[in-house]
Amino acid sequence: MSVDEPAPVAGSELFGTAAAATGTAGAPAGTAGAPPSAIAEASDRPAPGAPHEPAREPAPPEASGPTGSRLDDWWARVLRTARRRELWYWGGPILVTLLAAVLRFWNLGHPQQIVFDETYYVKDAWTLLHHGYESTWPDGADERFAAGETGIYQDGASYVVHPPLGKWMIALGMAAFGADSAFWWRASTALAGMIAVFLVAVCGRKLLHSTLLGVIAGLLFAVDGNAIVMSRVALLDNWVMLFALLGFWFVLLDRDWSARRLERRLERARADGRDPHFGPVIWARPWVIAAGVAFGATSAVKWSGLWFVAAFGLYLVAVDAVARRRAGLPFWLSGALLKQGPATFLLLVPVALVTYLASWTGWFVTSGGYDRHWAEQAGNAATGWLSWVPLPLQSLWHFHQTAYTYHIGVHSPHPWSANPLTWLVMGRPTNMYYADGLPGCAPDGCVESIMGIGNPLIWWAAAIAVLYLVYRLVRYREWAVGAILTGLAAGYLPWLGYLDRTVFQFYSIVFEPYTVLALTFVIGLVLGRRDDPSWRRERGIRVVAVYLVAVVLVSAFFYPIWTAEPIPAILRQLHFWLPSWS
Repeated sequence: MSVDEPAPVAGSELFGTAAAATGTAGAPAGTAGAPPSAIAEASDRPAPGAPHEPAREPAPPEASGPTGSRLDDWWARVLRTARRRELWYWGGPILVTLLAAVLRFWNLGHPQQIVFDETYYVKDAWTLLHHGYESTWPDGADERFAAGETGIYQDGASYVVHPPLGKWMIALGMAAFGADSAFWWRASTALAGMIAVFLVAVCGRKLLHSTLLGVIAGLLFAVDGNAIVMSRVALLDNWVMLFALLGFWFVLLDRDWSARRLERRLERARADGRDPHFGPVIWARPWVIAAGVAFGATSAVKWSGLWFVAAFGLYLVAVDAVARRRAGLPFWLSGALLKQGPATFLLLVPVALVTYLASWTGWFVTSGGYDRHWAEQAGNAATGWLSWVPLPLQSLWHFHQTAYTYHIGVHSPHPWSANPLTWLVMGRPTNMYYADGLPGCAPDGCVESIMGIGNPLIWWAAAIAVLYLVYRLVRYREWAVGAILTGLAAGYLPWLGYLDRTVFQFYSIVFEPYTVLALTFVIGLVLGRRDDPSWRRERGIRVVAVYLVAVVLVSAFFYPIWTAEPIPAILRQLHFWLPSWS
């Protein structure tokens, strides 16, 4: 059993949380009567009457008559032993991860051709393996590469606008098995999508303290079309999503880790007769260092990862402030900002920077990369107080300046460009591949396509859930809600500053895990708690069961246009539920 959570109480975990239930064994005093929507650890709430206790809705009147459901009773019998609880604890997330593996790896090598922006990243990944830097290709290279002519790359440096780590990750499958098959140039990206499903499940369990809710979150992410498509094409965005999600997981682990150490330090200080006012500085925070590595890797795939460093750096400071306030420190805000804040910065930001620079190792140790020797040319090297900066770093800085100018200037029209304001409701999904006139399934021929359309039942419900969580954060200030919205804000809000730039719906994969977690949070509220009146509990279970079955059926319906399965053209048209999808 994980050290980060108590062992689940038999029968209390299937539909709701043990810790939030009134009268649950092990819940601290004072949690009885908490609103049924409080899906957070009971231990996160201060004792009743504490001066910093957040305002809560009035407790519902005590239920009379039977509570729970027959399904709860059955589940209690199923999980009556510690071994079975352990099996469910890990088996549930692993099960949805295996489902994700099937949906992502099945027929992954089809189509055997370069798809959409694979034209950049697959070939760049292949030349990184051979040169250490991205190099150029002759005209018509896409068709020749897909046909097996993988050695036609040239020695000259290619101008690229994204850091190299994502391309190195794409190269892993080709490094092991070659580039003759599309399966291997997409395999590592599919693996990233599979791992992300497991992370969503364990993050959901950590946030909501329910293995079932974690499994539901993993299931929703496993069967969603946007997540499936982005795992089946060798683009960079799936890697941004994975590394950011890994950093998110580390931040969640640090929350408990740092709180325990703060408590121990304060106990020792008070036992020695000292009365700390600001609280100690805690340097032993390995999960913050790990988050720095993960968020640095996120930035080393695409620069948009920098927003995760900034957002979760602020989140860590906020969490520290709350922990010190709950510990009764009189100067809790000053202690969090002026003492612990600088230490957290040093544990997070320099680590992220070193990780980012390490991703450029191939560019540094070779001589052929684009702009590699820019600073060595006459008149380019810095003078004055910056003259001490090594010339390779000056060259890299210049490269970044030109790449940034390119990024902010991308305004060329594209038929599948999508305004970021419409991303949460999938206003304009991306068509990445289309072929028609294929024999086999219809008299007038079949069509194949790869459309980045998410499951509408997931996306539209998640958009509503996000709006509710914004209200809930203001109303209750729950840490789990704050964590989810921080991830969403880091992945989504920066794009609202580039409404006139050419951008695409599939960028939303980066923040999709957090919309799924928001939806799962609301699903937990609908399910209710083990001690709810039977009619309430059974109704919640039925609603959620019907919804999840509908989600799976809709995903099965859309799966052919996510994976380039041949279908009649009229059937493809039936998937376009909004006019803007066609």
